[in-house]
Amino acid sequence: MNSKKVIFQVHRISKANREEVLEKAEKDLAAVRDQHISRLVKELQGTDFWKLRRAYSPGVQEYVEAATFFKFCQTGTLLNLDEINASLLSLSDPSLEPLQINLLDYLLGLADLTGELMRLAIGRISDGEVEYSERICQFVRDIYRELTLLVPLMDDGSDMKTKMDTMLQSVVKIENACFSVRVRGSEYIPLLGSSDPSSFLVGVSDGEL
Repeated sequence: MNSKKVIFQVHRISKANREEVLEKAEKDLAAVRDQHISRLVKELQGTDFWKLRRAYSPGVQEYVEAATFFKFCQTGTLLNLDEINASLLSLSDPSLEPLQINLLDYLLGLADLTGELMRLAIGRISDGEVEYSERICQFVRDIYRELTLLVPLMDDGSDMKTKMDTMLQSVVKIENACFSVRVRGSEYIPLLGSSDPSSFLVGVSDGEL
């Protein structure tokens, strides 16, 4: 829940308030790590935490989604798994095996990230920031392309394979939006909630926006 609040906070970003929004989001993300992830670490340390993964996996995925979304909006780059796990090392007792986010939870969170980037891209187009939306589009394409090579090789990939379908929908929605604006120009920058059958927003729910 608190990770989702960070995502909502980052979605408020615009040219006018970028620094303010990112500063607040960074503090909120640190609070999630220090208050909630740290509690998880303390509870699981000294146990066979890999066997208990499914009990805490959804929350970890949400944290990964929030952290990677913040990082992209801050720097335009992807926060990798090693960087996330390095940020958690200080929460662990040095004498015990540290709790680390595993690859599957990272990839599942990354898949959810693309949905948030789709919403961000649509919002930025509505604000006239077409070039920024095109950068988001390329970033999401790159993630999807790399995962299409990896997912078929995964043993425990059923959840991931389902999310790949949703990820492809996000890629297509961003591509259609960017293409429509480039072809038809500023006249096509829509009002949110457009019901025009030719609008790229048709099929995008209010919740996604």
